[in-house]
Amino acid sequence: MALTLLQLQSGFKAYGAKVLFEDATFAINEGEHVGVIGPNGAGKTTLFKILVDKEHLDSGIVTKSQQLRLGYLEQESDWNVDEKVEDYLAKNCIKPLWELKQFGLKLGLSEDHFQSHLKQLSGGYRMRVKLLYLIGQEPNLLLLDEPTNFLDLETLLVLESFLQEFKGAFLLISHDREFLRRVTDHILEVESGDIVKFPGSLDDYFEQKQMLGEILQKQILSQQAKRKSIMDFVTRFGAKATKARQAQSRLKALEKMEVIEMKAAPTHSHIHIPPPSSTGKTILEVENVNCGYGDKVILKNVSLRLERGNHLGIVGLNGAGKSTLLKSLGEQIPLVTGSIKWGHQVSFSYFAQHTPEALNPQHTVLEAMASAAHKEVTQQEVLNIAGSLLFSGDNVHKKVHVLSGGEKSRVALGQILLQKSPLLLLDEPTNHLDFDTVEALTTALEKYEGTIITVSHDRGFIGRVANKILEVNNGLLTLYPGTYDEYVWSLQKGFLADRDFEKSESLVRAVPKSDELLGSKFNYKEERKRLEGLVKKAQKRIEDSDKKIAELSQLRDSLNNSLMTATGEKAASLAKDLHQLGSQIEEQEASMLQAMEEQEASEQDLKKLTGMT
Repeated sequence: MALTLLQLQSGFKAYGAKVLFEDATFAINEGEHVGVIGPNGAGKTTLFKILVDKEHLDSGIVTKSQQLRLGYLEQESDWNVDEKVEDYLAKNCIKPLWELKQFGLKLGLSEDHFQSHLKQLSGGYRMRVKLLYLIGQEPNLLLLDEPTNFLDLETLLVLESFLQEFKGAFLLISHDREFLRRVTDHILEVESGDIVKFPGSLDDYFEQKQMLGEILQKQILSQQAKRKSIMDFVTRFGAKATKARQAQSRLKALEKMEVIEMKAAPTHSHIHIPPPSSTGKTILEVENVNCGYGDKVILKNVSLRLERGNHLGIVGLNGAGKSTLLKSLGEQIPLVTGSIKWGHQVSFSYFAQHTPEALNPQHTVLEAMASAAHKEVTQQEVLNIAGSLLFSGDNVHKKVHVLSGGEKSRVALGQILLQKSPLLLLDEPTNHLDFDTVEALTTALEKYEGTIITVSHDRGFIGRVANKILEVNNGLLTLYPGTYDEYVWSLQKGFLADRDFEKSESLVRAVPKSDELLGSKFNYKEERKRLEGLVKKAQKRIEDSDKKIAELSQLRDSLNNSLMTATGEKAASLAKDLHQLGSQIEEQEASMLQAMEEQEASEQDLKKLTGMT
């Protein structure tokens, strides 16, 4: 049996009248990889601070194993930024510095970074240093609060691989669905005052959540019918001497009956973007432009032609120049050389990581959004966007200066979406947004009829929104010949490791031939045979699990029927057997779902492989 590392019992925490959670109970066991999800403000970060003794419960108990070695990665932490990275890592670490440096190289840190002072590093590189520091302490339970913020794709893949192979347990707060899908085997939901732990993947969680809601709804309807039946009996027979005792007995039973209630579900966001204004076919043309700061060239010989309806995702390492390109196109910084030719009636809206901080603090939410809206946008459309971004009722009259970081981001996004611009330039638009709002924004931008150029580290977001992929590398840009999923797959398989961008003089290179892309050492036949074998193996596991689930379900139905008439010890024994059966069915379902995911992944790899021939 796995060791319980940490347990919360009957936890209660409130700030004034706002209850974050009450009667919260859960345990974290050795080796569990747990994703922590919930809306902004639900109490996820507060929960972490309680578990590491930075905050305290109003009531309840946190129990920690003597074997617990806790590592905590905060979103923001107080540290001496004048300290050298190497000195910071050498403190309190069990692992030797040379070993940490080796792993640091995989995270994209160089010897120059190790010799730099923390204040000289960007937010993304500081995050990597914090991760190295935690790894150096060899914890058996990690608490990771939004570790993917500011990480580029290649570093994110390294972190993903590390967490997948991590032998210890971790609790991970993230709004990145794809990342959660790949690294977690449990989900801890913090929502509406409750903390509930679900076994299985993120997709299992959504399925279980829906099933639990349906079961609870049926229980409520059943209880309401039972109450009505009792009250009808009392009304009919309460005055009759022969039935009075039975009526009173049923009334007492009714009083003791626990009322089943369904908590109000949190409000979900559905974003409706006003249609963009009309333009010609060509949105912009750039030819042989240099981008940078002052005389310093970051991107050279940039050439790009963008047509109406293109959704362009910009990818590349941190510091490669993705934001520089977006700032240049958005006229936030002047071009070093060259000019941009805009299409007929083209205007743009620019959302940057600092945009929320530029809001007028004295504006209300409604005033802030209305001040940026297109002249054709009505007051009702402003209210609709505010409502779709979870500002409704009196919340639209809140002043900007009292809003949280996530709320300010939603206001700034509302301003962008209300401008009816045919071109949206979006630099990390999902940062600081909660799970549900990211999903709503992704869905809305997928359907957006205008043109989008976006930078994002959220794979789920950019994979769905972008229909073209532009990579920034070594000061040059390359149009990747495929989808974003294919780009990620190519990175993971190492097929892009031998790129020679130094020899390329233009933005958009010719599509490489299949043998160039795959490399001379790649054996196509062997790889295809391996993938086909994995598909067959997964299919066999699915069939076996499906058969076992059917057998167990039949037995469960039989026990359920017996339980309806059983009492006392017999009922208790049946209930115990049912619980064990339920666990066995869950295990088989989890095994089948895992096999289905493996089959799907292998089939996708096979499809991409055969598409390259």
